[in-house]
Amino acid sequence: MRGLSKSFGSNQVLKALDLTVPSRQFVTLLGPSGCGKTTLLRLIAGLETATAGEISFGERRVDRLPPGERNIAMVFQSYALYPTMDVARNIGYGLEVRGTSRAERQEKIGAVAKVLEIGHLLLRKPKQLSGGQRQRVALGRAMSRRPDIFLMDEPLSNLDAKLRAAMRGELRRFHLDLGTTTVYVTHDQLEAMTMSDLVVVMNEGVVQQIGTPEEVYGRPANLFVAGFIGTPPMNLIPAQVRDGVLTVAGAPLRVALPPGAPAEVVLGVRPQDVTMARPGDPDTIPGKVWMVELIGSERLIEVEIAPKIRVTAEVRASHRAALDDVVAVRPDPDHLHIFDPATGAVLSAA
Repeated sequence: MRGLSKSFGSNQVLKALDLTVPSRQFVTLLGPSGCGKTTLLRLIAGLETATAGEISFGERRVDRLPPGERNIAMVFQSYALYPTMDVARNIGYGLEVRGTSRAERQEKIGAVAKVLEIGHLLLRKPKQLSGGQRQRVALGRAMSRRPDIFLMDEPLSNLDAKLRAAMRGELRRFHLDLGTTTVYVTHDQLEAMTMSDLVVVMNEGVVQQIGTPEEVYGRPANLFVAGFIGTPPMNLIPAQVRDGVLTVAGAPLRVALPPGAPAEVVLGVRPQDVTMARPGDPDTIPGKVWMVELIGSERLIEVEIAPKIRVTAEVRASHRAALDDVVAVRPDPDHLHIFDPATGAVLSAA
C-alpha cells in the first residue's frame, strides 16, 4: 500500500498510509474503534475504493480490479453463512459459483473439513451450530478457495471469552498449516500479541508503529503505543529534567537521560516493572496507597504520588497493602521509557 488515503465526505479515515505486508506472514491491524483498520481491510478486499494511493499484491497492482479478480478470501465478524445451505455447501459455494466440478468440490470440502475437524457437521445448517462451529465453517469457506491472501475482520468478537482463547490457537495453527498471507483486524491486543508475526498499531488513520509483538510491547515508538499496548497499561508519569537529573513528583531518580532531553518529559514504566518500597529508600517515589485490586495470582497497587498522579505496581498477591498506607514505589531503571510530551515520540528506552 502506497500513499493510501480514504475519505468519506469531509471525514478522512486513512491519511497517506504506506504499509508493506510480508508474504506468508500473519499481520494484525490493531487499534481503537474508528482508527481506520476495517476501512483499510475493505480497501485491500476491493469493497471500498481508495481516494488516493495504490495497492499491489507483489508486482500486480490490484486497486483498480473488482474483488472477484483479486484472489482474496474474507472472514467477517458476522461469519456471513447462508442460512438455507448446509455446511458442505456453505464451504463449497464459492467453488460452485466458479464452475468447479462436483467431484473437485467434494474433494476440497472433505480436505478442509478434515483440517478443521468439522467433517461430522457437513449436513447441518448454520442455525444448528455453536459459535465456534460457525467460525470454523466461515474459515473453511475461505480455505476451500486457496486464495493468495486471507482477510479477517474481527472474526472472534462474537465468541465468549473461553472459546475466543481456544480459537486464537486454532487460527494460528490454521495460518501456519496453509502458509498464506493473512491480514487480521482487531481492537483486542491479546489477539494481536498472541497470533501475529507483525503488529501494525493504528490511530486516527495513521500507522503509529510496525513491529513484532515483542517490539511494540517492549519498545513503543510513542505515547499512544505505550498507553494502548499492555494490560494493565503502562504508567505514563510527568517528570522534570533539572541539571541532568530526572525528578518525579520532586523525587530524584538515577536514570540515564538521552542527550538534549527537554525540561519536561513523560516517564513510562510498566506496572510489572514497579516494585513497592519504604519511604526514604533511594531511587523511590513516595506516596499513599490509593487503590488495591486482586487479580488472581497478582495484586495491583495504585499509589498516588502527587495530586491526581498515580503509579500502578503489579506485585504478588501475597503482598499486603491497605488504603492510605504511606509507601514508596521504585521503577526498574532497566525498563524505563522517556517520551517527549510535545511530539509524543520516544526519546530513549532502557
